[in-house]
Amino acid sequence: MKLQRNGRSKALAIGAMALVSSLSLAACGSDENNTTSASGTSGSASAAPAIDCGPKPAPLVAAGSTAQGNAIDILKNNFGAACKEATINYGGGGSGAGVQQFNQGKIQFAGSDSALKPAEVDASKAVCTGGQGINLPVVAGLISIVYNVEGVDNLVLDGPTIAKIFDSQITKWNDPAIAQLNPGAKLPDADIQAFHRTDDSGTTENLTKYLAKTSGGAWSYPAGKAWAGKGGQGASGSAGVSAQVKQVKNSVSYAELSFAQTNNLKSAAINTGAAKPVEATAVNAANTFAKAKIAGTGSDLALTLDYATKDEGSYPLVLVTYEIVCDKGNKAETLDSLKAFLTYAISDAGQKAIGDAGYVPLPKELTGKVTDAVKALA
Repeated sequence: MKLQRNGRSKALAIGAMALVSSLSLAACGSDENNTTSASGTSGSASAAPAIDCGPKPAPLVAAGSTAQGNAIDILKNNFGAACKEATINYGGGGSGAGVQQFNQGKIQFAGSDSALKPAEVDASKAVCTGGQGINLPVVAGLISIVYNVEGVDNLVLDGPTIAKIFDSQITKWNDPAIAQLNPGAKLPDADIQAFHRTDDSGTTENLTKYLAKTSGGAWSYPAGKAWAGKGGQGASGSAGVSAQVKQVKNSVSYAELSFAQTNNLKSAAINTGAAKPVEATAVNAANTFAKAKIAGTGSDLALTLDYATKDEGSYPLVLVTYEIVCDKGNKAETLDSLKAFLTYAISDAGQKAIGDAGYVPLPKELTGKVTDAVKALA
C-alpha cells in the first residue's frame, strides 16, 4: 500500500489499524552505548526496541501545541529516562506561539496542529541556514466536543449544530435542532455555556476547518487559529477549556481526546451522514487518518485530512500535530538529540506509549516516511 501525494488515491488503513490494535509497550533497560530501551507509562518490562540517544546527547527546548502536551510529556519522560543528558523542555502556549518562537530561533522544534503557511516557511529560512522549516506529522489525535450537561450521557451533534452552538445561534440545550439529533434524551431548558480557546490554536483551526466543510454555511468565518465565533467565554490551552467544562454545568467546548479522558469529560458523537453517529474514539479517528494524503513536497509531510468524511466508523474531527524542524541548518550541538527524540517519538514504541493515553497511532507507512525525513535532517 503506497501513501499518495497531492490527492492521488490510496488509503493508509492497514498501518493505522495495525498500530491501534497491536503495538506493544516498550521496556526499561540500558547499555554502555547511549542506547536504552524505551519505557511505556505502564505495564511490565519486556524486550523492546531501544532508544538510541545519539553520539552527542544534549538538552532540547521546544514549544507550541497544547493538544499534544500530554503526548509530549510521555515521550519526553521516556526519552529522558533513557538519555539522561538529553532532557526536553516543552512549553505550551499554542501552535501560533510555537511557530513564532521557532522562526525567532529560540527553540529546536515547534509543535503545531496546522501546517506552516507559505509566509511562515519563508520566515523560517532566516533561522534554517541553507534550508527551511518542514512539517513532520508525529502526534495524531481527535478533537472531542466535550460537554457537561446533567442527565445527558450520549449527546449527538452534527456540523451545522456545532457551528450554531459556538456562534451563539443556538443558546439552549433543548433547542429543537439538538432535540432532533437526540430523540428521547432529557435535554434541560438551560442556557448553553460555550468555551473557546483564547490563544492562537491549531485545535481551533482544525475545528473551524471542519465547520467550514460541514456546517452548510452556518459557520461564516474563515478557518484559522484565532477564534472568530460570537459569544461564549475563552480559556487558554486545551487544559484550560477542559477545566472550565469540568467545573461549569451545561457547558461545552472542544479539546483533544486525551484531555477529555484526563478530566473524565463526556464526548459527543458526530452525525456525519453515515448510518449511525460516530463515537469519538481512537479507532474511529484512525479510520480517517488511514485515508489522509500527503500535500507537502520533498521532506515536508503536511497532510490533507477529510473533515467531511461520511464513511462508516470514520470520526471526522481529527488533527495531526506536526513537529516543525529545519530540514537543513539545525544547530550542530542539538541535532543529534533532535533526531534521536523524533526517531523515538515516531517509532512503534513511541506511538504505542501515546496511544495508550488517548492519541491515535499514525499509519505505519507514514511513520516510515517521517523516520526517513528525520534521518536526513542536517
